[in-house]
Amino acid sequence: MPVTNRSVPPLRGLYVVTDAALTPGPRLVEAVEQALAGGARWVQYRDKAAHDNARRLDETRALRAVCLAHGAGFIVNDDTELALACGADGVHVGADDAPLAQARERLGPHAIIGVSCYNRLELARAAVADGADYVAFGSFYPSTTKPEAVAADPDLLRAARTLERPLCAIGGITADNAPPLVAAGADLIAVVSAVFAAADVCAASQRLAGLFAEG
Repeated sequence: MPVTNRSVPPLRGLYVVTDAALTPGPRLVEAVEQALAGGARWVQYRDKAAHDNARRLDETRALRAVCLAHGAGFIVNDDTELALACGADGVHVGADDAPLAQARERLGPHAIIGVSCYNRLELARAAVADGADYVAFGSFYPSTTKPEAVAADPDLLRAARTLERPLCAIGGITADNAPPLVAAGADLIAVVSAVFAAADVCAASQRLAGLFAEG
């Protein structure tokens, strides 16, 4: 069944991305609940273990329920079929994932589809032309999650403002280095370690979410 037109929050604020190493199965739902309690507005489930489909479906269904309870949006990374099966609000795709048009066909017109554009404005322009709901750039800082990621500059966010789509910044972002990215035009700040590697997930989430409240 395609994604329904449920009320989702604006594409703005703290966007947390799960990591199987930092939030293993027993901790996953609790950690995401803490992040949402701290002010995260969007959650992305990222788990590349395609061979374990039953576990991934159970986890995504549980996270979708938590996001619904908190009024937050829920996105699945890469896997359009998993997003469809669990009733996610949409999917995030990268260069090596299913084409945006294919994801749109499967998930329907109301799905939120984000596209990784790395450090290339021309990719973002093409994604917007194809109907992306938001575009993501990065890595803006050295990332422990993706140490091989290409580097992006805040000037890219300033240039991308003309796209008239929400802009997501990702890559090594912390509460200390995020303010220049928000000032440059990032509508969403996507983080992994800055929240889920923290001793206090809720407090870490509050610090990052507070950057948007201040804005």
